[in-house]
Amino acid sequence: MTYMSIAFYIFVLAALLLYYVLPLKYRWLVLLGGSIFFYWKALDTGTGMPMILVTIALAYGTGLLLQKRKNRIILAAAVVLMILPWFCVKNGNYVLEVLLHKDAVSWIVPLGISFYTLQIISYLADIYMGRIEAQTNPAKFALYVLFFPQIVQGPIPRYDRLAGQLYTGHAFCEKTVVRGFYRILWGFFLKLMIADRAAVVVDEIFDLPHQYVGCYVLVAGVLYSIQLYADFAACISISKGVSNLFGIELADNFCHPYLAVSVKDFWHRWHMSLSEWLKDYIYIPLGGSRKGRIRTFINLILTFAVSGIWHGAGLRFVVWGLLHAAYQIAGQLTANLQRRAAGLLKLDEAMEVKIWIRRIWTFLCVMVAWIIFRAENLRTGLQMIGSMFRVRNVWIFTNDALLSLGLDWKEWLVLMVSILLLWLVSMKQEKGVAFSEVIFRQPFYIRWALYLVVIFGIMTYGAYGMGYDSQAFIYGGF
Repeated sequence: MTYMSIAFYIFVLAALLLYYVLPLKYRWLVLLGGSIFFYWKALDTGTGMPMILVTIALAYGTGLLLQKRKNRIILAAAVVLMILPWFCVKNGNYVLEVLLHKDAVSWIVPLGISFYTLQIISYLADIYMGRIEAQTNPAKFALYVLFFPQIVQGPIPRYDRLAGQLYTGHAFCEKTVVRGFYRILWGFFLKLMIADRAAVVVDEIFDLPHQYVGCYVLVAGVLYSIQLYADFAACISISKGVSNLFGIELADNFCHPYLAVSVKDFWHRWHMSLSEWLKDYIYIPLGGSRKGRIRTFINLILTFAVSGIWHGAGLRFVVWGLLHAAYQIAGQLTANLQRRAAGLLKLDEAMEVKIWIRRIWTFLCVMVAWIIFRAENLRTGLQMIGSMFRVRNVWIFTNDALLSLGLDWKEWLVLMVSILLLWLVSMKQEKGVAFSEVIFRQPFYIRWALYLVVIFGIMTYGAYGMGYDSQAFIYGGF
C-alpha cells in the first residue's frame, strides 16, 4: 500500500470516518491503529515491524531514563543503538563488498528507517537538553514515531511540534480538510505530470552514460533536478494533505528551493526538516560559527559529510555532501569579490537581473552536484560532468534527438507545460499568494469544478494516462 494507490485512500477514508465518529479524547487511538496497520501493509510481508517496535521500546525506555537522569553516557549509548540498525541496513553491504571484499547480506529494511532514526535521536537529545518532557504513555510515543502520513519519507518531525496535535482530538474543520484535499491533488500533479514523466528521460541517459554525453548530460541534469524536487515535494504534499484531513499540520519541508540565490539559501529551502536537524544536532554542537572562520568551515564540512552519508552508501554521496560544503565555503570567501563585480557591472541598479543571475548560477551548481548524486558511481558522475564541457553537440536541441529518449513530442509538451505551471505557482507563492486560501474563498460549485478539471487532467495527461505505472518515491529509498 503506497501513497499513490487506491487502497491507501480507501484506508484513509475509513480512518477518517472512524476518527470523526469517536469522542475527541479517543481519536488518537484511531491514528495509532491506522499507523500500525499502514506500516504493516506497506511492508507487504510484515518484515521490519519487529525491528521498529524494538526500536520504539528502547527509545521509550531511554527517554524515561534521561528524564530522571540527564546523563551524557546514557544519551550517547542510546544514539549508538539507534544508529546501528540504520548503518547496517544502509551501509552494511557497502562496507562488506567494497571495503572488506566480502559477500553482501540480505538485510531486513524497516520502512522509513532513515527518517524515524533521526526523529528518535532528536527526541532523546531534546529530553537530555531539557527542551521537552519524556512521554510516559508508550502507546502515545509509538504513535509519534509511526504516524503514517510522515513515516515513509518525512518531514522529520520534532516532538514538541507534532505530539500535541496527535494526542488532542480535532473537530471537523471544512477549511482544513479542503486545504488537505488541495495538497493531495497538488502532490499527484507533481508526481504524475512532472516527476514520473521526467524520470523516463533521466533514466535513459543515466543508464547509458557512455552513449549520452555532452548536452545530453545537461538535459539529464536539469530534468533530474526537477524530477527529484517534484517527486519529493509530491510525497510531502500528500503527507501534509492527508494529515490536514485529520486536522494535523506537519512542518514545511520545501520553500521553492530552485529560487534560491545561493547554495546556503538553497539549504534553507530544501528538505528543511533535515537541514534544521543537521543544524541543531550536528553543526551547532560542533561549535557552529562561534569559534572563528576556520572552525566554521570545518563544522560545515563535517555536517555536510554526515548529510551525504545519511543519503546513501558510497563515495559519491560523501562527495555530493562535501561539494555543497565547498560551495558555501567558496561563497563566504568570495563575498567581497562578488560585491565588487556586481558594482562594476552595475547590477545593484538592476536588482531583478542580479537576483536571476544568482538564481541561475545557484541552480547550475546544485545541478552539477545532483549529477554526482544520481550517477551509478563517483567516476561515472565525474565523467558525465566532464563531457558537458568537452563534447559540443548542441544540435540535439534542433533535430529530433530528444524524441529518442522515451518521450514523444506530445509527452515533451505536457512535461514542459507542467514545469512552467510549477514555476508560475512557485513565483506567486514566493510573493505571498496562498492558493489554498484563494480557492477556498470561491463558491462551492466553482471549487469543485476546478477540482474535477484538475483530477481529469491528471488522469488524462499524467503518467497513468500515458500507459505506464507511477514509480516509487525517490526519497523513500533513503
